[in-house]
Amino acid sequence: MIRLPAFAAVLLLSAYAPLAFAQDDPGPSDVTVSGSVALASDYRFRGISQTDKAMAVQGGLTVAHRSGLYAGAWASNLAGWGTFGGANMELDLIAGYKLPLADGAAIDVGLTWYMYPSGADKTDFAEPYVKLSGTAGPATLTAGVAYAPRQQALGRWYATGADAASGVYTDPGAKDDNLYLWGDAAMAIAGTPFTAKAHVGQSDGNRGLGPNATSVAPTGSYWDWSLGMDATWRNLTLGLSYVDTDIGRSEAAYLQPSFSKGQDGAGSIADPTLVVALTASF
Repeated sequence: MIRLPAFAAVLLLSAYAPLAFAQDDPGPSDVTVSGSVALASDYRFRGISQTDKAMAVQGGLTVAHRSGLYAGAWASNLAGWGTFGGANMELDLIAGYKLPLADGAAIDVGLTWYMYPSGADKTDFAEPYVKLSGTAGPATLTAGVAYAPRQQALGRWYATGADAASGVYTDPGAKDDNLYLWGDAAMAIAGTPFTAKAHVGQSDGNRGLGPNATSVAPTGSYWDWSLGMDATWRNLTLGLSYVDTDIGRSEAAYLQPSFSKGQDGAGSIADPTLVVALTASF
């Protein structure tokens, strides 16, 4: 029997491998896996800081089938207002179906389950959504609606921030729903790595604080918006966004001290800010 040196065997295998794959290649897979990791200067959820105006480490993974079905998970660290009964992490489980339409448009129907591991279970909630997206030249446009049905996590357990600070429930066990409407636009700038982007959203829910002195729509009804720019190189994207809401000082005041950095009652975690984020996609 002829024995080959190890490196020669490796060379032979390397030369043979493309032929073997060419013969056995089953073609494109029906399933694709994609994901991303990001480092952001703040985690703003619908305009409100979930990390006490501090940095966030975030990541997500999505598995999609050629039929349009998909499932995924996304996570971020939390702090301050966003601790939801002691949780220092948000974990979103997502599932849905995306159906292509004519002229590059698509409709996406799904559900997000917001979870807060190590926090209070009554803060978890489910939110179905529908999104319609399409392209017009270099622009990508998206309109969406998310409606969370009546749940304890969305109820008005505390009427004011003072009640929450003293631990006095106004209406323990209360349930409420929440409606969020939004629109996104992105415009690629030809010949450059830059993409301009804009977002506007409107929340409508309970005017008060939920079971852990937090709320998806703390002032009952408010607008959030952002303007920004992304710069992409290979799989890396550096984004800069100006984020703001129409929540005024008087509206934020009755939510204090919860609705402030460090929960000290000074300022508001819905104040305008610049968010810088570096994202790596794979």
